[in-house]
Amino acid sequence: MSIPTQYLLSNLLQQNVRCNYGIDHGTGVIAWMYPPVHRLLGWASRPSKISLKRSVWRLDQIKSIRHEEVIVKGDPADSDQATINRFPTLLEASLLNKNGEKIANIADLIFDTKTGNILYYLVSRTNPKIPGTSRWRFDLDCILDQEPGCVTSSIYNLEDLPLVKSSLRQDFLKQSKKIRENFVEISNLANEKLEGWLDEPLVDNSQRTITDDFSDSDIDDNYFDQKEYNRTDIYNDNEEDPWI
Repeated sequence: MSIPTQYLLSNLLQQNVRCNYGIDHGTGVIAWMYPPVHRLLGWASRPSKISLKRSVWRLDQIKSIRHEEVIVKGDPADSDQATINRFPTLLEASLLNKNGEKIANIADLIFDTKTGNILYYLVSRTNPKIPGTSRWRFDLDCILDQEPGCVTSSIYNLEDLPLVKSSLRQDFLKQSKKIRENFVEISNLANEKLEGWLDEPLVDNSQRTITDDFSDSDIDDNYFDQKEYNRTDIYNDNEEDPWI
């Protein structure tokens, strides 16, 4: 597998490091970077869980990236955990807005695998170590000032940044907002329709008579003859009734 042009740092640290001799040097533990120019120089891996020894690799030692494995060339530089803890880094630094208020933490970064240049950072609202949290893209041109553990930005809130990865909570809030907006839109349409009905003029039916609903052609002359015949029969029957 060839080396991708751009790569996510957290993916690199999760891979097992294997050298040309087939020796497994463990997974990555920390990035080796130079914050003043935003460049990734390499990373360190832990060959053994019971040893304080750490193997430090340069970025140009990557030979290929396979599934869950990074193949490196050459030998690493030996170090220890206390030494690599002093490596300068912006990871997990607090991100301040233009007013000096903390709005996020720097959680990850995307880098160019050939030059090591950091293309942009990924920031998180909560603890960046918690899996499944949302990630926003934070470009380098948004940085006003930086120092160890703190980065001052030119933005006011995270909504000013593009969302790269949303958490389940973020998706739920987004869906809830969309449902509320749809409900408001439907309510407005219903109110406009109701107001249109109320504005229509009412038809006055009080002056209409029953004959207005029929034309002369609709009335059959036989109807009156039949009514007259029925009244005559009633009168004849009553003449024979002693109680009338």
